[in-house]
Amino acid sequence: MKLKGKTAIVTGGGTGIGAATARQLAAEGANVVINYRSSADAAEAAAKACQAAGGDAMTIKGDVSGNDDCQAIAKAALDKWGGIDLLVNNAGTTVVVEHHKLDDLQAEDFQALYATNVIGPYQMSRAVIPAMQKVGAGRIVNTSSIAGIMGNGSSLAYSASKGALNTLTLGLARAFAPEITVNAVCPGLVMSEWFRDFKDEQIDKVQAAYEKAVPLGKACTPDDIADAIMYLLTTSAPVTGELMVIDGGVRLGLASPISKNKN
Repeated sequence: MKLKGKTAIVTGGGTGIGAATARQLAAEGANVVINYRSSADAAEAAAKACQAAGGDAMTIKGDVSGNDDCQAIAKAALDKWGGIDLLVNNAGTTVVVEHHKLDDLQAEDFQALYATNVIGPYQMSRAVIPAMQKVGAGRIVNTSSIAGIMGNGSSLAYSASKGALNTLTLGLARAFAPEITVNAVCPGLVMSEWFRDFKDEQIDKVQAAYEKAVPLGKACTPDDIADAIMYLLTTSAPVTGELMVIDGGVRLGLASPISKNKN
């Protein structure tokens, strides 16, 4: 077990990428703090999955857009296990607005998304870095999005917030090297609980269209993204300030490649 005795915090850890990451952390022996904002039942289920995987876990409610909650999450980890070694800033939010409908997207939308998607990771990092500095080591991974690189995504506000998170990742990586590494994963489409309000046929249509356009022919799952996060949390390679794209190759463009069989 690579992470035996280590303590990890996963924000937004009750569902999707967060829950998958928490479970994989536990399977490597980590103690896991699962933060959630609204679904206590989902967080408890994620904690039970962690325990079944071989690790210990606790849940804590908190909204990362509030600094007091971020400090409380860090304190809970310190009180229970005495240290913080790993942080996964996974909590995020969005609004869905077509990019050309400028009148449908307001300043309040930007403020709400930045509060969770940018200020939240900043405040959580600020809350845990002293504990990491105390032992001279730490790993932070931010869950960003391909939208922050390509400018696509569910809304302009979402894309802008993830672009800002990418820049925050680079700045923190530079500021706290070499003891603490800070990286981000930038997923493309992930088939997760985000689609829970869609009808089955709508989900199938979205997935089929995406997989037809993507070079690798598949959408990502939460475990795919968790695999990448685990690499960044455990690798001995000198990796920091990395924006790791996991999108099946969608950023390569949607044009069909030239067939090798053509003359």
